[in-house]
Amino acid sequence: MNGQMMQQPLLISSLLVYAERHHGEQEIVSRRIEGDIHRYTYRDLAARSRRMANALAALGVQAGATVATLAWNGYRHMELYYAVSGSGSILHTLNPRLHPDQVVYIADHAEDQVLFFDLTFLPLVEAIASRVKTIRHFVVMTDRAHMPASKIDGLLCYEDLVDAQDDQFAWPSFDENSASSLCYTSGTTGNPKGVLYSHRSTLLHTYAAALPDALHCSAHDAVLPVVPMFHVNAWGLPYIACMVGAKLVFPGAALDGKSLHDLFEGERVTLSAGVPTVWQGLLAYVESNNLTFSTMKRTIIGGSACPPTMMRTFQEKYGVFVLHVWGMTEMSPLGTVCNFKARNLEQDSAERYAVQAKQGRVVFGVDMKVVDSLGKEIPWDGETSGELLVRGPWIVDRYFKGEGGNPLIDGWFPTGDVANIDVDGFMQITDRAKDVIKSGGEWISSIDIENVAVAHPAVAMAACIGIVHPKWDERPLLVVVRKPGAELAREQMLEFFDGKIAKWWTPDDVVFADTIPLGATGKMQKTKLRELYCAHRLPTV
Repeated sequence: MNGQMMQQPLLISSLLVYAERHHGEQEIVSRRIEGDIHRYTYRDLAARSRRMANALAALGVQAGATVATLAWNGYRHMELYYAVSGSGSILHTLNPRLHPDQVVYIADHAEDQVLFFDLTFLPLVEAIASRVKTIRHFVVMTDRAHMPASKIDGLLCYEDLVDAQDDQFAWPSFDENSASSLCYTSGTTGNPKGVLYSHRSTLLHTYAAALPDALHCSAHDAVLPVVPMFHVNAWGLPYIACMVGAKLVFPGAALDGKSLHDLFEGERVTLSAGVPTVWQGLLAYVESNNLTFSTMKRTIIGGSACPPTMMRTFQEKYGVFVLHVWGMTEMSPLGTVCNFKARNLEQDSAERYAVQAKQGRVVFGVDMKVVDSLGKEIPWDGETSGELLVRGPWIVDRYFKGEGGNPLIDGWFPTGDVANIDVDGFMQITDRAKDVIKSGGEWISSIDIENVAVAHPAVAMAACIGIVHPKWDERPLLVVVRKPGAELAREQMLEFFDGKIAKWWTPDDVVFADTIPLGATGKMQKTKLRELYCAHRLPTV
């Protein structure tokens, strides 16, 4: 016998309808590319999103068509999040930090029909406009007064499109399993692969991510997503904010320490989210200018492991609690959040920091396990590592257009991460499978070595990679970027590891560099480092 309850599809448009009705007065603040601060409300967001939905229809965009964006975090981008998906089309957030050749490949593969872009990216769009095969309309996300001169024929103005329509639009009802948005991941081998989210998966992810034991979001929060809206939908924060009625603060293109801190203080931000490289710049600015955070209470750090020194600085010096998180594009992206259990609150500081260094516990809806090389599940002892596998209702089943074949193993998605899980369910990434250093048949965690290195007061950034060794197969090489004006010699760096890691984990050599290459989402590109130093001769050879 079935239950006798209403059947209403889980649709992204319902988030906006709820926000307009119950939090219509809540503010959305954006630093615009045009240079000023823009303010309006959820009520305005809803009305303009309906106008844009009408504009898309006028451009001939039909349900199931793909609409692309090349844009920073701002209110117009937010409007497209709802106008495109809510009307039944697919929002495709292109990553502007990719090489133009990759942007062309991805746009063609996605069969994008319209491209909306911020003024910042006009040179990129002009470079690709004649090369893309399916895009019929190019729209600059600005007003008529700021429309640029361009060699692109028929360039459209975003505000002209909005102004030409009225705000009467009935959000259609359709199957909740319909595609809603599309993100491409470069974390795979070969060409980037598309991950096609559904309305159902997005709504379930939003519910889970907002929970108190996850990101703990509410109408009391003012949320500033530093993580870009082109990076896995800003980790779901534009959807979460509507669900709970939180104030939203969008930073635009200005992600330097001063610009971010000014917004944190001026808009009384309570929660932010981003990758460690962004927080390094912010903390450096705050420390050098003897500043504080007056309202920010939590920061979500993911994308790569949060260095323990950064965690301590945020919490002990500035009173900002760090929520360590882990996920993937293939997971919408949230998988785990490092929130304490009740018994952790009774532990001493050192024990709690040891827990916080882990990526955390799964949010409801995600299941995970670690397996050995034979595929056998490893016990949750917090020590034994293996490949991490996940499954759940917002985790990819297959890549867009079937690229790469079936990625699942007996219904589980292989993440490519090496991890262990302790008895309380706290998961810790020990390395990426492709980054782990295999020395004499044993594994060395590059992440652990990097965390020790960046704790040195003279180190700004550090990356550890494996270098071929005739006896041990691989040995660790540490690449270090010194802080401005700091002095640090190879021997001093190596001595710093004494007593902090197993002796045989100590890097065989240290090289100093001006920069470490970062990928499109702010992660260190170890593949490029391995190419740069593939001929490096270790002194132990």
